[in-house]
Amino acid sequence: MQEVIQIYTDGACKGNPGPGGYGVVLISSVLKKELSGGFRKTTNNRMELLACIEGLKALKQSSTVVLTSDSKYVVNAIEKGWAIKWRSKGWKLSPSKPAKNPDLWTELLELCERHTVEFKWVKGHNNHPENERCDELAVAASCEKELPIDEGFENPRPPEGDLFNL
Repeated sequence: MQEVIQIYTDGACKGNPGPGGYGVVLISSVLKKELSGGFRKTTNNRMELLACIEGLKALKQSSTVVLTSDSKYVVNAIEKGWAIKWRSKGWKLSPSKPAKNPDLWTELLELCERHTVEFKWVKGHNNHPENERCDELAVAASCEKELPIDEGFENPRPPEGDLFNL
């Protein structure tokens, strides 16, 4: 039986948009690893998504994962199939309303196809040790000096195939 990797994630943003960061804690039976990073101008939801992405990207091989997040936006969009539906509609919530963060959703869905991932929600700021650590990492990353540009936020590209705004 394949080992289940635990990934805990959190995103933070000072202002929304504003400087933001993400934090990740990965735990296997023998290893624990922490990841974090930040951007000069982004949103909390982008950081929540990026935390999941970076956690899954850190895995060297196809794995079985339980990914725990305090973001209902992320957990519900995956577990209830909303993100797959948005993708199937060309990243549209409705004919006139685009889905937000298609660049990150695309990457997250691709990673979820590479791994077996179960998303679980945990209430934030509720003394969950790993969630609290992810929050510390995310907040610290958002406070770094000379943060890079979040290209997907500051210079977004329309989803492929969407050449015209009609």
